[in-house]
Amino acid sequence: MDYIEHILGIALIVLYWLFTAAVTLRVLGKRTPVSVTLSWLLVIYILPVVGAALYLMLGELNLGRQRARRAEEMVKPFLSSIAEDFQGPRGSLPGGSLVQGIHQMLQQRLGMGALGYEQMTLLDNPDAIFSRLCEDVAKAQHSIHLETYIWFPGGRVDTLSEALMAAAARGVKVSLLIDHAGSRAFFRSPWRKRLIDAGIEVVPALPVRLWRALVQRIDLRLHRKLVVIDGRIAYSGSMNIADPRFFKTEAKVGEWVDIMLRLEGPAAHGLDKVFAWDWEVETGLRRLAPAPVSPPACYKWLSVLPSGPGTGEDLIGQAVLSSIYRANDSITISTPYFVPSEAIFDALCQAARRGVRVKVLIPQRNDSRMVSWASRAYFERLLQSGGEIYLFAGGLLHTKAMLMDDQLALVGSVNLDIRSLQLNFELTLTLFSPEACASIRRLLDGYLQDSTPLELERWKQRSRAARVLERGMFFLSPLL
Repeated sequence: MDYIEHILGIALIVLYWLFTAAVTLRVLGKRTPVSVTLSWLLVIYILPVVGAALYLMLGELNLGRQRARRAEEMVKPFLSSIAEDFQGPRGSLPGGSLVQGIHQMLQQRLGMGALGYEQMTLLDNPDAIFSRLCEDVAKAQHSIHLETYIWFPGGRVDTLSEALMAAAARGVKVSLLIDHAGSRAFFRSPWRKRLIDAGIEVVPALPVRLWRALVQRIDLRLHRKLVVIDGRIAYSGSMNIADPRFFKTEAKVGEWVDIMLRLEGPAAHGLDKVFAWDWEVETGLRRLAPAPVSPPACYKWLSVLPSGPGTGEDLIGQAVLSSIYRANDSITISTPYFVPSEAIFDALCQAARRGVRVKVLIPQRNDSRMVSWASRAYFERLLQSGGEIYLFAGGLLHTKAMLMDDQLALVGSVNLDIRSLQLNFELTLTLFSPEACASIRRLLDGYLQDSTPLELERWKQRSRAARVLERGMFFLSPLL
């Protein structure tokens, strides 16, 4: 009996090492950044068997065969539709070499670097956002397309739900694409059935099922925030469909602070094509609407940058990195989660060292402890390079915005972390117009007034235990 147990023990040890070695070779064989590779190897060796199993479930960008096929088939029709429906600006865009360089890069990647719009309104508080959105829903005539990461019932969200049901009752086609993991509260609530019973299409994006982990990665998320009404009015920005008075109150970080941009004109039709992309990947149904007849002439411009698995190159990451290197005077960033890639962090430090004023605004209190500790690992080096860090005290600053030289702004759903830049389905608007950049400048200046600068000497006085925890979270930051 002892002999059999001894043989079984040896066999289990051999199987464990073969399994670990196979997964290690698989990790090394992927063309991922060195930091990501090292982080996964740490997890695999610290957590025997469990770490390797986690890698097989979460470590690779696997959409699943059906979604991956649909995404691949959608690339060419999407780009062709953009190129056919829109005429770019005649002559140079306003701004200097920074704007021209980013526009040229996007033009080469997308076939169309800028879309025109008639007017844009920056809405920077939930009352204004929900009120204006409900007004536009009440006036909708043909279609309402909405996609979001979080739909959290309660407060003004219920008012919006009632407005959507009223629109469906008068014949408007309402389609909702809602991330399954981010909106668990919605899918478990009576509101899902009420909306469906009202004739509204409700599709859960990237459903989370345990058995799906065998064939696809289960933590890929639809993180975009987008509403398009009648193909001519669009909303996009950082706010989920959640009333801050009710959402995550137990976290005790204050109300979430967000913005949405409201657009009118041809650019709204361009954003509708992003919704059509996501709808087809999830449902298999094509909804690429033709261009409107006789679109109005526009003299204000922006670019629409979608990103995510299956969408091709990382346009948002490239735009961020390129704009940081091209900035000459100032870079101001607002982000709730500051866990940048090595390339972006090095670019920010280099910009600060060459005299660019780099300001990073983050919330004083964060809803994610792990991300908060990981963020702190970046503070000292950025401060030593001459960058500035400001801690926002007016709630959880959830706005994602970057402003370079007051000439170029990037606004949308992208957090400055690796998850947003490499894993999630995200959406960013690149704003070229001076009026739009000025509105983002006023917004960021308002945040700065409610923030406290972090001093380097004071930061160096933190405890040894804090430093150890920071380093541990820093090493795991590529996986957060």
